[in-house]
Amino acid sequence: MTVPLKTRILLADDHAVVRGGLRLVLDAQPDLEVVYEASDGAEAVELGMSEDVDLAVLDVSMPRLTGLQAARELSQRRPELRILILSMHDNEQYFFEALKAGASGYVLKSAANAEFVEACRATMRGEPFLYPSAAAALIRDYLDRARSGEAAPSDPLTPREVEILKLIAEGHTSEEIGTMLFIAKKTVDRHRANILEKLGMRNRVELTRYAIRRGLVEP
Repeated sequence: MTVPLKTRILLADDHAVVRGGLRLVLDAQPDLEVVYEASDGAEAVELGMSEDVDLAVLDVSMPRLTGLQAARELSQRRPELRILILSMHDNEQYFFEALKAGASGYVLKSAANAEFVEACRATMRGEPFLYPSAAAALIRDYLDRARSGEAAPSDPLTPREVEILKLIAEGHTSEEIGTMLFIAKKTVDRHRANILEKLGMRNRVELTRYAIRRGLVEP
């Protein structure tokens, strides 16, 4: 993929103030331009399908779909789209999940403006980007795991189960989830039972706490 003279960006974050600040940083660059904004993951997927978008910058924690879920869907439906995950979580698991979801980079919201801009440019060049302060630690941890025969952190839940877990934690009923995902209520209930069993949990309260810890929903 050839890097365009001006990269057209979709900026997705559920906080308008954050979007506004990031947009000012990006639009101030001669080679970057925000053309769309989204306030949740589902809207990000819809807008990201537009051929007007070269780069999707997705916040990890958003309503309806997380940034990781949106990234996974966009990378499947528009493989040529570059994706950068934006997060407040300095967490190795999120980084690996971002890569598995199809993102090329992972940058913290607390990063300096210059670092954020470089993350966008590196992603457009097809180069993986990780905020520098964590790169050495992650590489060291990965090498330690490889030497001991361990795999990178894996998710016990399937993408569909994560999607349903998020909606449960947001307070939706099985009927509502079925309607939103175009599946039967009994299918939702079966997924819910599988999620509880896999995680060793008993009820919705425990699922919600788990979803908050994973960054699927905000407390």
